[in-house]
Amino acid sequence: MAISQWPVTERPRERLLNLGPKYLTDAELVAIFLRTGTVGLSAVDVARQLLSRFGGLHELLNVKVEDFCLQQGVGPAKYVQLQAVRELGLRLQKSHLKECIDLNTSIKVGTYLQCEIGHYKREVFCVLLLDNQHRLLEFVELFQGTIDSASVYPREVVKLALAKNAAAVILAHNHPSGVAEPSASDRLITKALVDALALVDIRILDHFVVGASEWVSFADRGFM
Repeated sequence: MAISQWPVTERPRERLLNLGPKYLTDAELVAIFLRTGTVGLSAVDVARQLLSRFGGLHELLNVKVEDFCLQQGVGPAKYVQLQAVRELGLRLQKSHLKECIDLNTSIKVGTYLQCEIGHYKREVFCVLLLDNQHRLLEFVELFQGTIDSASVYPREVVKLALAKNAAAVILAHNHPSGVAEPSASDRLITKALVDALALVDIRILDHFVVGASEWVSFADRGFM
């Protein structure tokens, strides 16, 4: 049955207007963006099938277009709609975190970094450049690599920090596998960077390893 034939109090749009978005299920919220269903299936039915097929909201919003379009009742246009929703959500969260980020709190820094690089499919190495009050000057993705590695050159990190007149830095890189456990090579490059930046009196406050749903702080682990 089409949603237009449902009782008004059960329609997702009307429920959102009357109750607020937090009272809607994931399927109802997705259905609002899908707008229409297909033969024999309402938009909510299609949304439920998508969430079931891919395993949840996070997985649905990160699925590849070719996999998404295999589902009955959806195509590239609906994929684009959901990707636009995903990107708006990320930008809103990053904007809020960047405004209120406390760079002495690993939880907020880790959350900020998850929004920035946690979803990347290739490894990237990033530097958060800080002033002498440990306020964020700039976030820079300095090196990009393959699916499981990125080459890091201490000389380039030193050059960047000096060029931006940074007093301290926080390092970060992602693990596309989703497992944020630091490797032996992660610890070795961190030591090399600490030594290189110490020569120009710039301190590394922390190094974060970031996955899609978790992160690890070297400082919290006692590695710094």
